[in-house]
Amino acid sequence: MINNLTSILDFQAQALTLRSERQRLLASNIANADTPGYKSREMDFAKALREATGQQQGASLGMSRTAGVMTAGRLDTTQAGHISGATLSSGQTELLYSTSSQPSLDNNSVDLDRERASFADNAIKYEASLGFINGSVKTMLEAIKGQG
Repeated sequence: MINNLTSILDFQAQALTLRSERQRLLASNIANADTPGYKSREMDFAKALREATGQQQGASLGMSRTAGVMTAGRLDTTQAGHISGATLSSGQTELLYSTSSQPSLDNNSVDLDRERASFADNAIKYEASLGFINGSVKTMLEAIKGQG
């Protein structure tokens, strides 16, 4: 049981770390919405989580997508000279350039509506991960207290 709990908590801790990094990335995109030439960045969360937890490439983590929120299929470099991806500060995954849904005169690719929706969605999932970790720890503590 301890190994199972450790495995679950490790997975959730990795998810929490990646959600935090994604939140920072989305906040940076929003902050640079008026910066001429800024190219918004995104990460493939499901791929990053698979890499962080050592799961097989074909494993599905059930990452949901909604209309208006960037999907992995729309992530790409915007020009031939762009680097295909940079690593996050944790060194676990690539950052990708997102394709602008509407071209702007100043070549800024930030779509504020999409970024805000992604930010809110990620914040909810971050809170859910925290709640799951908290619930797992409480359950384990109750099990320990019950044996005493």
